Amino acid sequence: MTSSTPSLSYTSFQGQRQLASGALQAVAVAVRQAADSGALEPILIFDDSTGRSIDIDTRGTHEDIVARYPPAPAHDERSAPTSADSPRGRGRPRLGVVAREVTLLPRHWEWLATQPGGPSVALRKLVEEARHSYRERDQSRAGQERAYHFMSAIAGDMPGFEEASRALFANDRAKFSALIAEWPIDIRKHAQWLAYGDEISRKSDEKEFSQ
Repeated sequence: MTSSTPSLSYTSFQGQRQLASGALQAVAVAVRQAADSGALEPILIFDDSTGRSIDIDTRGTHEDIVARYPPAPAHDERSAPTSADSPRGRGRPRLGVVAREVTLLPRHWEWLATQPGGPSVALRKLVEEARHSYRERDQSRAGQERAYHFMSAIAGDMPGFEEASRALFANDRAKFSALIAEWPIDIRKHAQWLAYGDEISRKSDEKEFSQ
């Protein structure tokens, strides 16, 4: 994998073989080159942030494709824009705070009003605490969904698909890996990466290399 940030990563497959992975621009160019070479096997492109297949436009020249899919800018929450007329104290950093409606019961508002800093500060603290407490669970669930969407699109008719899907959502890594062990290597490794991240893929690579 060229990127461990799913939102900036895409992967294309030509049949059962991984064609390219990385920024959408590079993947689009690789897809066009494969099509121009007369590839007979179907080509699928996946958004690694969701595991879902997407359609891209590879018409025109190489320059047209490059211009159509420019590199995505790096996201930095600290540089998020704020309203130009928002009051800011001397030296106060731009926090990128966004105002949206929140609906709570009266007892919730009463409790928030008693918290240091007021309701907004208390809510932000609660959200940050929840993000920290449930981070592993949320990441695990997102990985399971990414892997399942990818598997459904490219491996839905492969042996053990249903059993592997159940093992995936049961978070049984050993059983999942065993059930997809006979799948084409590129499909198997990409499904593991989407589900569990780079660490699992690296261990898989090292094991295969040592055999």
